[in-house]
Amino acid sequence: MMRNARTLQRLVRFVPSARAHHCPPRAPSVGLVGAPFSKGQPRPGVDQGPSRIREAGLVDLLRAQGCAVKDFGDLDFEVFPDDAPVGRVKNPRAVGSATHRLSQAVQAIKKEGHTAVMLGGDHSLALGSIHGHSSAVGDLSVVWVDAHADLNTPLTSGTGNLHGQPLSFLLHELRAKVPPLPNFSWVTPCLRAKNLVYIGLRDVDPGEHFILKELGVKFFSMSEVDHLGIARVMEETSDYLHSKTQRPIHLSFDVDALDPSVTPATGTPVTGGLTYREGTYITESLHQTDLLSAVDLVEVNPWRADSEGGVRSTVSAAVDLILGCFGRRREGNHANEYQLPEP
Repeated sequence: MMRNARTLQRLVRFVPSARAHHCPPRAPSVGLVGAPFSKGQPRPGVDQGPSRIREAGLVDLLRAQGCAVKDFGDLDFEVFPDDAPVGRVKNPRAVGSATHRLSQAVQAIKKEGHTAVMLGGDHSLALGSIHGHSSAVGDLSVVWVDAHADLNTPLTSGTGNLHGQPLSFLLHELRAKVPPLPNFSWVTPCLRAKNLVYIGLRDVDPGEHFILKELGVKFFSMSEVDHLGIARVMEETSDYLHSKTQRPIHLSFDVDALDPSVTPATGTPVTGGLTYREGTYITESLHQTDLLSAVDLVEVNPWRADSEGGVRSTVSAAVDLILGCFGRRREGNHANEYQLPEP
């Protein structure tokens, strides 16, 4: 009996009221920025992700479901022809400069009152988007949906690719474990391990796994997703993040979280990922919290698919994930002011 009562309490906190379901609130204002950046990893083409997502009609589709959209365009990033590695870390100057630029852009978007949407580009960019978001609004909850933890420090990374390291720079608990890098002096940790939740992990390095366990980070690997089901995962995520304080949510979604059968056009695909339905359920659920404050959609790489059909599948999934963040329902939608025509 008590167990059923606790389950009911979770659902009451997580599911919007009947009134909200039938009379949805006004859709938020979206501040969209593209970050065509690829230096956090070695595969060319991921810098074309933002343009392909735009070309799929994202802005018009957001407006069609009632969102006000301000498109801030694509950022320009400084080029560093002689960006020599520092230890294992590759392209530190380019990544440090680009993420700083993005942090400033996201901070400005948030200060204008928009929900920020960053189109990447590789996942090193999340260092900038989360930092800028936190600089504007304060403490955050971060939901990181990814096949990978992206939690290596510069000293644990086996590849030196910074798209696998952004969270180590952001976590307060890892500050002493991260050595100085050129163009990273602006970075200050802004996230507590207890305010981070992972969904979809299935390719985690030993150093990352140690950090996850050592810091007690909440995560749902694909084993947990399979065991619990995505609805229970999202109930527990909401419970965990909002049991005491309701902080703004930053969703950082790497398309490789989805199975490669859905999103083949990405740089580091891992078999056994989330289905399209599970991915969209995550975004729909986070929208229902009314706390979603910024979104990253990263690692769409049109050069990595075997066919144009694979690119279209990946881009289409990316667009649908973003639409789910802003109120799209698979049951259908209508504007609040919609009226049936009279004969």
